[in-house]
Amino acid sequence: MTEEELAAVFEAERPRLERVAYATLGSVVEAEDCVQEAWFRLRGLEDPGAIRNMRGWLTRTVGRLALDALGSARVRRERYVGTWLPEPLVEDAVPDPAERVTLDESVSMALLLVLESLSPAERTAFLLHDVFGMPFPEVADVVGRSPAAVRQLASRARRNVAEGRPRFPPTPAEQHELVAAFAGACQEGDLAGLLALLDPEVVCRADGGGKVNALPRAQRGADRVARLLLAFTGRPLEVLRVVLVNGAPGLVIDAPSGTLTVVSFTVDGGRITALDIVRNPDKLTSLLG
Repeated sequence: MTEEELAAVFEAERPRLERVAYATLGSVVEAEDCVQEAWFRLRGLEDPGAIRNMRGWLTRTVGRLALDALGSARVRRERYVGTWLPEPLVEDAVPDPAERVTLDESVSMALLLVLESLSPAERTAFLLHDVFGMPFPEVADVVGRSPAAVRQLASRARRNVAEGRPRFPPTPAEQHELVAAFAGACQEGDLAGLLALLDPEVVCRADGGGKVNALPRAQRGADRVARLLLAFTGRPLEVLRVVLVNGAPGLVIDAPSGTLTVVSFTVDGGRITALDIVRNPDKLTSLLG
């Protein structure tokens, strides 16, 4: 296999590998570093063409690299100023939300935040097996445990994830409609309209990273969260647009000051149960460019 052929095979797998690393780490930059290191290791093999299952080899390699990186990432998060949230994946929304059949659960903000409560081994076992379909013996090789132990890790993780998932998730079209209604209520200062969209126990988290203003801690309750949102969005806004945030309809807000805000929504039973707001400019560099 020539290097050009090897590169073509690798590039075909890159999107999936970046997804594996991002779901593990919650950071685009760190995920890209893991994938690039996997490429260097592949090129360094004496005969990479001898690998029978290239996807499996690459997934195991990236999974192991991401698991190693997760340890140091967690130490940094303990020192983080304010609330830490995963770096959002922002894409332009499709013109017709009905064209998207399902929301992308594999990288949803709700899932990533539940995964933060798991141990690194549990998180890796669940992601590699349940989300990315890797057989338990291969996951065991990544985690450094027996297949039986990995089954237990994944089972414990699965229970935690199930508790944190919406029981009645929306379709993409339903979430798009709700997010558009939310944006309209905020811009119009419509408290009653906003309250109608929020679950009574809604939670609002904001990540400024100590770089810009953000909530110092999570806020709960529809009335409190609605009033905080209206106080924030009552200022003149240059741009407020619906986008895809981690595979689901969300918002990008561009204030006259130049500060960007990305809002992701967790919806259950037709109401917003969580708002996760990222304002840390270090996590929004792809939008700033």
